[in-house]
Amino acid sequence: MNNTTPAEGHVILMDKPLEWTSFDVVKKIKHKLKLKKVGHAGTLDPLATGLLILCTDKKTKTISSIQEQPKEYMGTLVLGKTTASYDLESPIIEGGDISGLTEEYILSLTPPFEGEIEQTPPIFSAVKVDGQRAYKKARAGETVELKSRLITIYSFEITSINLPEVNFKVNCSKGTYIRSLANDFGKLAGVGAYLSKLRRTKIGNYSVNDAFTIDSISSESL
Repeated sequence: MNNTTPAEGHVILMDKPLEWTSFDVVKKIKHKLKLKKVGHAGTLDPLATGLLILCTDKKTKTISSIQEQPKEYMGTLVLGKTTASYDLESPIIEGGDISGLTEEYILSLTPPFEGEIEQTPPIFSAVKVDGQRAYKKARAGETVELKSRLITIYSFEITSINLPEVNFKVNCSKGTYIRSLANDFGKLAGVGAYLSKLRRTKIGNYSVNDAFTIDSISSESL
């Protein structure tokens, strides 16, 4: 991937499999390639796939700068149903009637989500509340209140509609929760929505098209 020596480290692009945690990938690659120090530049939820950037040895110092770069995601949201986690991690709850929704109306809902906006993270997230991850409190049945934060959505494009599914592409800043975007989109539509699929395709100039799979990477790849 580059001409650096092992001591200088590597930036490794991985295509994270479905249901793997980001730490699962780090642990697997560290063992498989016999690496001493490995970190990742931005967590992906277990139910998301796509680009996960690993940094080794001295390249771990670049993690913060990589995390600051814009992200691109491709995803699918389902209108007319919701979940507590805003994705398929928790049971599906019936929402509103989608029979009256037109393609024109759905397309008209994207502009309010572009630019600098306030967004509240899902309660099933890694955000810390009183020193504990929010998802741990949520799973324990505790009431979780998270503060909204300013994020930037550079573009939000509906790529196809096949109700109840809506496929989309998003370019956004660090800290954006696509699950929250799906949930908020459903609220604006008046029928509810949850995120059913998510794939991270880019981080800055890094693309998942250049990424290794767990099976394809080897020490010779670096």
